[in-house]
Amino acid sequence: MKADFDIASRTYDSVFTFSNIGKAQRDLVFKYINPLLKQGKKLSILELNCGTGADAIEFGALGHKVIATDLSKGMIETAIAKPHRQNVTFQQQDINTLAAATFNETFDFIFSNFGGLNCLSQQQLLTFFKETSRLLKPKGKLILVIMPKNCLWEYFYFSIKCNFKKAKRRNTNESVMANVDGISVETWYYNPKDIVSLTTKSYRLEKIKPIGLAIPPSYFEKSILAKPALLSVFKGIDTVLTNKFWAEIRRSFFNRIHEKPVILQ
Repeated sequence: MKADFDIASRTYDSVFTFSNIGKAQRDLVFKYINPLLKQGKKLSILELNCGTGADAIEFGALGHKVIATDLSKGMIETAIAKPHRQNVTFQQQDINTLAAATFNETFDFIFSNFGGLNCLSQQQLLTFFKETSRLLKPKGKLILVIMPKNCLWEYFYFSIKCNFKKAKRRNTNESVMANVDGISVETWYYNPKDIVSLTTKSYRLEKIKPIGLAIPPSYFEKSILAKPALLSVFKGIDTVLTNKFWAEIRRSFFNRIHEKPVILQ
């Protein structure tokens, strides 16, 4: 998987980060986390699956201390090459080897954006939640954006093309191969209730919100749907439809508060 994302790193910014659709989706994520970032306190932030560093650089520009990690050497090299402040550190790190001793500090919040955790199986997620609870300060926050089992845009798009198997490909508990910039990546999809059930021992749920419910997936970037005027309409719809029910239809934004340390038996 590391080599796959090394290849994807070459075009990731042009295909997603700086695309109209990518920027619209990131705007929605920051709408939810800005109240945390702009409350005056300088935070210590650990970002996982940071990709080419767009979020970490934004956090750093606001004065927060950031350690941003990714499994892919290519993604990290691309991130490091971008202008960023000294309070932002990029490093290669396998999310499946996180432990309390991985860093010499604990964090105010841990953040993973745009489905990075969808590369983990359920068992890997269980381990992830246990280990991240050890890396958070008391009342620290774990903030995740995860792709659910349903996507209306995807369902309609592939149904119109009479590819009904692909239209329903997410509706399984097994992994599927997802296309990431032309690279097939093993992917699991989780509805909000799936994530909630995996985190109840170490976290208290604070917020679930939909991300990109109306905004189309990035593979529509070259279509009329990505025109700024239409995207403004889609963003307006997303702003209105914020009930957690809709989080099962597109991407899911989770804000969980660390309640107590997990004791491994």
